[in-house]
Amino acid sequence: MTTGVSESHPLRRLFAGLVEHVFYADMGLCEPDITGYLSDLLVEFVHMDRIFCLHDAKGRRIEEVADMAAEAAFDAPIERADRDRLVHKHIGDFTLFWTGVYPEGLRQLRGPARKDHLIDYLRQGKRSYAIASDLSRRDSQPPAAVLRRLSEQFEFCVFGLGLVRKGWEQYRANRPDLPPLA
Repeated sequence: MTTGVSESHPLRRLFAGLVEHVFYADMGLCEPDITGYLSDLLVEFVHMDRIFCLHDAKGRRIEEVADMAAEAAFDAPIERADRDRLVHKHIGDFTLFWTGVYPEGLRQLRGPARKDHLIDYLRQGKRSYAIASDLSRRDSQPPAAVLRRLSEQFEFCVFGLGLVRKGWEQYRANRPDLPPLA
């Protein structure tokens, strides 16, 4: 992932430490590729423009999973496979982030007047990571195996990211000197 946030930035170190602690110590998932991916995801999604990074043919920001899925053709020709892989990877990231870190935001994202109202974010996230894995080439980053594991362990990762959020909320509560996040 490309965030522009340096490897030594305190936010990156904070997220990496929290993710590693939760997944290694609290949950017993000792998979550095997965924890590294999740840490990078949190850093990447600090910027709202990365959460909503997909745009349609007219340049409009795509904000709903239903529209994201429409951007990727499941039986895509070879020349579209790379774009479709990125779209499905992003759908996996998007659904994992919202269901794990900010589940209270799902009420708005899946409101009755929205296309996503009928979309199961857990099922769609698992499916999208699996498709992205299948569309991966040998040199793809992240590797197909990481995306496959994210698909297989999606609910586990959702739960873990919820614990990561609690960890950073506790950290902030213990540091009144920090400026507000919003």
